[in-house]
Order: sequence, then structure tokens, then C-alpha cells
Amino acid sequence: MNDVRQSQYVMGKGRRRITVMVMLFMLGLSGCGDNTSDPVYPQAPPPDHLYDQSTINDEQRWTINNAHDPAIIKTDQGYYVYSTDVKTGGELRPGVMVRKSTDLIHWNWVQYALPGIPKEAEAWSSATNLWAPDIIKMGDTYRMYYSASTFGSTRSAIGLQTSSSPEGPWKDEGLVVKTGEHDKLNAIDANPVLDAEGNPWMVYGSFFGGIYITPLDPLTGKLKESGYGKNIAARDRATEDGAVEGPYIVYNPMFRKYYLFVSYDSLFEDYNVRVARSDSITGPYVDMNGHDMADTSYLPQYEIGNKVLGGYRFSEGEGWVAPGHNSVLKDGADYYIVHHARGETDKSWPYLHVRKILWTAEGWPVVSPERYAGEKEQDIPKRLLSGNWERIVIRQEVDGQVEAEPLRLEDGGRATSGSLEGHWSFDGKRTLTMDWSNTSEGTKEELLLLPSWDWELGHHTLIFTGMNEKGISIWGKRISD
Repeated sequence: MNDVRQSQYVMGKGRRRITVMVMLFMLGLSGCGDNTSDPVYPQAPPPDHLYDQSTINDEQRWTINNAHDPAIIKTDQGYYVYSTDVKTGGELRPGVMVRKSTDLIHWNWVQYALPGIPKEAEAWSSATNLWAPDIIKMGDTYRMYYSASTFGSTRSAIGLQTSSSPEGPWKDEGLVVKTGEHDKLNAIDANPVLDAEGNPWMVYGSFFGGIYITPLDPLTGKLKESGYGKNIAARDRATEDGAVEGPYIVYNPMFRKYYLFVSYDSLFEDYNVRVARSDSITGPYVDMNGHDMADTSYLPQYEIGNKVLGGYRFSEGEGWVAPGHNSVLKDGADYYIVHHARGETDKSWPYLHVRKILWTAEGWPVVSPERYAGEKEQDIPKRLLSGNWERIVIRQEVDGQVEAEPLRLEDGGRATSGSLEGHWSFDGKRTLTMDWSNTSEGTKEELLLLPSWDWELGHHTLIFTGMNEKGISIWGKRISD
């Protein structure tokens, strides 16, 4: 080989060696999950104006205020929420409140759906306002189900209104089901739902007797069969700390499961949301520990149902109490939980909350600790994980608010939170795993990361939501380096 050819050969080998080294280096970065770009965070949402008494008699300024038992539907005209007739600080008007949004963030008042309480429902129940409406579209017709009752009574009725538009006008179709003073169940809190084959059902019930499900006639929207249907959730006593109400069922085709959401406990003090799932829309619905929601032999407070939402507060900012009576929106591949919650400063003010639902690898829904501001699921750089966080354990047995605790994630994988010591690991994408060695509550936590808006501190941040192997929900948000 002459000198020129030999020189070219050596230079070529050198260039190839450098190229290979660069590729291996880049692959190493990719393998460790330390992406080069920051995640895309949501824009600042409209600020809260909590407890604003100047809005009491001006519905146009209510936005998320006075939203109780909200039910959501997506239409070609936008997202609509229908809710119970309530009014803080003034005399309410009955008729079902309607709000609208184009982005699930900015909410505008539309109107009252009805001029008052339908005559047949009023005559049966003596109701002074309408509760817990829900809506479904069948063909070209919107069907709105409402509840008429009085507090503490089973003399109740679920009625039906129909319209060609989500904003009405509405036509009264009479009563769907009613219960009397001596019935063991309560005909309120209707949720019309389609099964995986497109057949309509209604899940309903509150407090007394538990939750029932029954098929609906697809042509009329009324009961297809006589009777009250099948009981799918109950508790062992009809008291405030034994309440189960506000049922809502959603089907997730990815896991081929039906998920039953219900609210437990006192409406004003310690309302919280529990979840169980089933292969069939009629149950049985079981939680992560295999407990059937209709089995009243379990201790009602902490032995049954995955508790995915309850009262909480981070170390700074307004905390929330008694979140519950939710609906669920499936919007393409995204899921959202829509519920009311009460501000901790004055519990008489209920507000509308929308939160993103994420799904664990085992197919369980978990709820974001922050309200929705437009966040999108995306891969997270590992370099953003080390630092100071706050962690909330949504313990089933705790009444009222759960307080946040400090959490420290160190570069080497060490994790500390109060008396807990353990290790954290990251899959290079969106899942943070905590492994605690000295807790009886469970040692492994699967936590899903999400770039979010920090409503308490007014800036963007990372959050996580997930659960441990015992079905206890874990929340967290990053607060500093």
C-alpha cells in the first residue's frame, strides 16, 4: 500500500471510530431517559376568584362557582356541564344549571335548562330544587335525566327531558322511576350510560339502599324492565359516614373494563371518590384488593374501593374539602374527572373542578392532584426529577383533608419523606417508581408524571399521580431543586 492510500485508510478508520463513539454516546443519553428538551407546560389558566360575594346575584360571573354534582357531555358545539340547583348567599332558582366551555378551562354560564320543577316530579317529591342532572345523546336527541327529592327522604323521582340541542328547549317526558317512603333505595343521581355494544343503561341511587343499575329502552329512554334493577354497590348503614352515592360508569376499551365511580361519606365534610371495575356493566365491581363494592361486610371507611380523590392541601395555597359527585369525560384517548369541591376557608361555596385521569399499567384510573389547565401527557427528562417535592397519601381511613409531606429525590436514587427512606427509579419516559423499605402501607408506588399548572403557587410544575400495590393513591408535585 503506498503512502497516500495508507494515509487515507487511517483517516477513514479514525472518522468511523469517532462516528461510532458519538452514536454510542447519544444512545447512552437516550437510554438513561435524559431528554434534551424540556416538556411543554400548559399556559396560565384564569385565576380563581374564590368567595367573591359580588357575584352572588350575577350568574354570568359564576364561571366555576355554584357548580354542584356536575355532569359533562362533549358536543359539536362545545363541552356542557349540567349541575344541581344551588346558590351560595342567596335564594336559589330551580331549573338545572348549564355551563359551556370550548377547552375545559374557561367556563361560561349558559342558562337554566328548565323554567322550574316539572309538575309530575314536584307533585310526587315536594322538591324545591332539582338535583344531579345527567345527559346523553341518542341519535339526534339529547336526553337529560334529573332528580327530584328532599333531603333525607326516599320519596324521590328521576325524570326525563328531551331536546334536539344541548341548550334546549326541553320537552318533558315524565318520570322514569320513583321511590316512596318505605322503599329501601332512593331514586336520584341517575347516570345514563352505554355498554360496549351500544345498549343504554341507567345507574342510580343515593345513600339509602346503595347503587342500582337497570337497562333502558333505547327508543323511549325509560326503564326497559319492571322493578329497580340490580344492586351493584352498598354500605352497611345509611348514615353520613356510611353514604354511597353519585354513581358514574365509564368503559375503557383499552382494558375492556367498566369502571364504577361513587362518592362516599358526608357531603360537606369528607366526601371522597372511590373506584372499582368489572368485566360486565352489571358487575360485580371489585377494587384493587378484590373487594366487591356490594359486599357490606367490609369496614366501610377503609376496606373497600380505590380512593382516588379526597380532601387535601399542599403546604401553600388554598386547600380543598369534600370533593365528589363526579362525572367522567372520555375525549378521544383522554379521560377527565369532573366534580365539585369546597374551599377550605368557607365550605358553603362549591366549585367546578376538572382533572386529568391517567391510567396505570394494570388498568386503574388515577387522578391528577392539580386541576386541568391544558396539560398533555409526554415524556419527561430525568434531569428534572431530582429535587424537593411534596407528597400526599390519599389514605382511605382519613376523614377530611390530608396534609402534604416533604419529599426529597436525590441524584443517586435516594428518596426521603418524613420517616420514610427508600429509593426511586425512572423508566426514561413517564413513570417514576418509589421503593420504600420501612412502611406498612405498601412498599412500591407506580407514579405517572405530568407537566402541569401549580394552582396553589401560580406557575408550572411537574406532578405525579399513582398508587401503591395496596391500591392507596399517591400524589405529588415538584416545588424546587
